[in-house]
Amino acid sequence: PENGMKVIAMGKVSVFPRDGAYQLYCTAMAMDGVGDLYAAFEQLKKKLAAQGLFDPAHKKPLPRYPGTIGIITSSAGAAVHDMLRILNKRYPLTKVRLLPVRVQGVEAPGEIAAAIDYANRHGLADLLIVGRGGGSIEDLWAFNEEVVARARKVNCDVELVQIPAEIYDKIAYRGGTEGIIAEIQNKERTLEDLHLGDNPVVIVLESVEKPGNLGAVLRSADAAAADAVIICDPLTDLYNPNLIRASIGAVFTLQVAAATTEDTIGWLKSRGIRILTAQLQDSELYYDTDMTGPTAIVMGTESTGLSDTWRAAADAHIRIPMLGRLDSLNVSVSAAILLFEALRQRQ
Repeated sequence: PENGMKVIAMGKVSVFPRDGAYQLYCTAMAMDGVGDLYAAFEQLKKKLAAQGLFDPAHKKPLPRYPGTIGIITSSAGAAVHDMLRILNKRYPLTKVRLLPVRVQGVEAPGEIAAAIDYANRHGLADLLIVGRGGGSIEDLWAFNEEVVARARKVNCDVELVQIPAEIYDKIAYRGGTEGIIAEIQNKERTLEDLHLGDNPVVIVLESVEKPGNLGAVLRSADAAAADAVIICDPLTDLYNPNLIRASIGAVFTLQVAAATTEDTIGWLKSRGIRILTAQLQDSELYYDTDMTGPTAIVMGTESTGLSDTWRAAADAHIRIPMLGRLDSLNVSVSAAILLFEALRQRQ
């Protein structure tokens, strides 16, 4: 018989005393058609094949020397230890990233598909191993579900073009890149795209010009789990390569929007969010200010500070004590201090 066939088995049954497990000693076997799961498997294969999911054009050659290998499997099973042992023995140069999932049960197919999608979207590995230890067709069925099969086919319309090094050097934004250039359509982000929690902390930056500073603020906002970052009257592109680099990608993990100062003030007040402006004049120490409710922390540039419009709209003015000879901190440092004070007060 072949895997998946339904059979009639004849023999005798015994009990293994230590485990209380039943054992079937088969003396004869006759085929009795195809099992329900196997029939469902073949039906799904035909359906997906008709839709082109198994088209050879979609298949990619395995990289000869993968820098990173992702493993999608159970972190508690024996299979992952076998995979790690063999990889360490056969190819110790590679990095291994484990994405733990359930591999059996009703929740398993969704978790497996989500892990594949996450790894693909974030480019976590050069290739993925998706699997588990052996078992019956029932044990392995989570890997045969349609949601998993579709996750394995990365829907990507990216066109890859190889260009000479001298042309690459002319169009690359900066030196020391990885040899890849991507042209993408940027996404306009507005205040209406933001979705806040019940007790949000929002960072507002007015006319911050340097991409590196803005990227560093985004990085701090991600670390402190800020609900959103609003850039008022922006003087730099949110997708500036230096900004993306300084934020280490936080511009993609955070809710970020661009708007005018007037629109932002109205948007915050309509939602009952308290406005705290960071300024030296007419202000109280930041740690003496209540940040336990919905709060917007507003900062300007190091050179000119905040506009009079923001100062007038504020519910409170706050400052960070400067004990040395200088009178200000880098805006990204100030943002980190104030964000984590808000976080501390809420714990």
